[in-house]
Amino acid sequence: MLDVPIPTQATQIGSAAPWIEILSGLGEKGPACIRLWTGRQTWLLDVGFGPEPTSPFKPEWLEGAEAVFITHDHIDHIGGAAHVIAAGLPIYATAQTARALPPGANLCPLPERGRVTVDGIEITTGRNGHALGGIWLHFALGDEALFYSGDWSEESEWFAFDPPPPAGTALIDASYHLDPVSQTARRAALDVVLKGLPPSMQVLFPVPPSGRAGELALHLMNRGIVTLDDTCRAALADGLTSGGVSPGASRILPLLKAPFDPSAQFLICDTPNADDGMAWRIVQDWRDSGVFGRTGTVLFTGHMTAHAREVAALGGRFTRWNVHPPLGDQKRMLERIGASRFAPLFCCDPEAYGKQADFPAILSGRTLL
Repeated sequence: MLDVPIPTQATQIGSAAPWIEILSGLGEKGPACIRLWTGRQTWLLDVGFGPEPTSPFKPEWLEGAEAVFITHDHIDHIGGAAHVIAAGLPIYATAQTARALPPGANLCPLPERGRVTVDGIEITTGRNGHALGGIWLHFALGDEALFYSGDWSEESEWFAFDPPPPAGTALIDASYHLDPVSQTARRAALDVVLKGLPPSMQVLFPVPPSGRAGELALHLMNRGIVTLDDTCRAALADGLTSGGVSPGASRILPLLKAPFDPSAQFLICDTPNADDGMAWRIVQDWRDSGVFGRTGTVLFTGHMTAHAREVAALGGRFTRWNVHPPLGDQKRMLERIGASRFAPLFCCDPEAYGKQADFPAILSGRTLL
């Protein structure tokens, strides 16, 4: 077990007992940021931005913080990292996630699965099934420990997932709120959409390269000619060597060896909202040439920002591909770890869980551990 010290700053906290405060991410699909007082230090769990431009990272969230822990490299969890670096704070993240950090980061590496001790507190990590290098965090704090899932999924055929240890308090990804639809049903629904398209129709899938790019590619390989843009190929090649993917992920190798083919039937391209990268270049080209709706369409599979909705209106559609836990998986996670209370993060109306059977108590505000 590795013991990693962190710098000590004078922090005026009214309680010696550990507590948590959800600064952002409760009651909205907004940036992830949780303040954790360990009894000696103030830590932040994730420093997100967005996903909407109207939901920025607030620099005041860093006030009094002495270290930051980042679960994965998606913008709503890592987007405020430049502020952290400017403040000179240490950032705890996996090596894979650290590649997305701006220059100058004071990096303290975390394992993708393992244990470290930071300032005397044992922290367990495990792969989250959601992003390359992505992890959940378990803190041996309080009477029953704290579990923070970040984003997570147990349904992926590309990413690996490690079950966490018991914890009395859980902060879990509830991005899909009360939606119970499984990934098996999502795959079937996608196939129905694809079969309903003309054979000559190209389909652009905007994706986060370190997110659903790999699993979408695996699913589509037997359904047509698939191509990956350079950014996605590089991210997926990293994934195959990182140890964070499932055993069947190597089936993607033929796609990684082939250059991007803009004439292919299925185009898997960065970015997820088609607001940058190759996805945005293709959208602009199709828009300007009148291709939309005739020989090309965009199929969004994740959270729809305002920009994504504008693109879809030109000639696209949405069909969900699960990268977060449906309701049944949320419930099973809480039962598995034995949580007595939890916060359903990244969804609207968290109070609705109070009407669901067999869910533990919902926490909010500052909560003692």
